[in-house]
Amino acid sequence: MSSCSIDHTPEQVKEKLDSQRGFMPEDISQKADLLLTEELSQERLNELFHLLKKYDLAAPEEQAERNKAIADLAV
Repeated sequence: MSSCSIDHTPEQVKEKLDSQRGFMPEDISQKADLLLTEELSQERLNELFHLLKKYDLAAPEEQAERNKAIADLAV
């Protein structure tokens, strides 16, 4: 997963989740929602943002990897 030096706010991550929600399995979308109710470190916010970024354009295999990474963030 590529990363960048931009720090994303919880609001930006929520907006990104909302824009990608229709392309994600419901359980993964719910896990991401739960993550956003927590106080996340900047690193975790950025990681979640980049997992969500262009989710809809990712190949099914890539989406599966992202789903696992989101689920792993939620533990």
